[in-house]
Amino acid sequence: MKKAFISLVCIFCLAPWSNASAVEMGIITGKEKGTYFQFGLNLQQLVQQHGIQLNVIPSEGSIENIYAVYKRPGVPMGIVQSDVLAFVAKVQTSQLLKNVARKIKMVYPLYNEEVHLVGRKGIASFDDLAGKRVALGEEGSGTYLTSKLLFEVSKVNPKEMVLIGTDQALAKLKAGAIDAMFYVAGVPVKLFTEGITESDNLQIIPITNRDLQQFYPTAEIPAGTYPWQQEAVPTIAVKAVLVSFDFRTANCENVGKFAGILSENIDWLRQNGHPKWKAVDLDYTLKGWEQYDCVQKYAPPRQKPRAKDPSQLNPVLDAIREILE
Repeated sequence: MKKAFISLVCIFCLAPWSNASAVEMGIITGKEKGTYFQFGLNLQQLVQQHGIQLNVIPSEGSIENIYAVYKRPGVPMGIVQSDVLAFVAKVQTSQLLKNVARKIKMVYPLYNEEVHLVGRKGIASFDDLAGKRVALGEEGSGTYLTSKLLFEVSKVNPKEMVLIGTDQALAKLKAGAIDAMFYVAGVPVKLFTEGITESDNLQIIPITNRDLQQFYPTAEIPAGTYPWQQEAVPTIAVKAVLVSFDFRTANCENVGKFAGILSENIDWLRQNGHPKWKAVDLDYTLKGWEQYDCVQKYAPPRQKPRAKDPSQLNPVLDAIREILE
């Protein structure tokens, strides 16, 4: 009896130390119906098995995420679009944000995010947005910045650029208050799977503008991705990137070890996570991005990155720099 009592006391004594040793981290993602947030939940489930408590934080988009990993306590990681960082670095904006952007580092490249252009039937292509009312996303979101760049590069001039979130944009589109909307996210997008039916009489509009295809890699939204979309639709894509800030603190080790867990369990994520995990190539050479040295220091080394066909590299960073300088 006495021995059992002592054992019980020891368990209670050790419990606080066990909890105290658990690592708590945050990752800032995107809208709760978007792919970033779903990726965050998958990572949360994975690293919980390895003693890390990962808080998944929704956000308004990539600009918020860039600043959050720099300034927000307990949030050393975020997911952003690769062209957003180029936009911040080259387009007139606050000097503070430019300074932050210079120290944002890649943890790993993730997947291509397809540009969804959804609109009324009868709009044949992106070029037909001239003179139309188009929702670009909330100001500061990744969708907003990519959409602005698309019009900047193509010189297509819509009648009105409406700056509202994707949920509100879809409601206005269905009501006929706007003609089209953008949403940059990896397929399948939950909002379009659950929020659109055949009776809404909407379509995914092809993006085949040649100027845009020189800036972004081409992509395709496969037939049947959404119940109301019967045919494959050509579009363009932008790479999603898991990033951190160039910390010289304990976050360095934590982020590095987190990256190691992700790298060693990528097959688990492909089998159990969002369908887009199957498209993730952690060895992808993403031009213009530097990997965080803490990943190289603490994560087990991966195989040497494979040489890429230059035609498959995302040219957006260099191209945007050229046109905006």
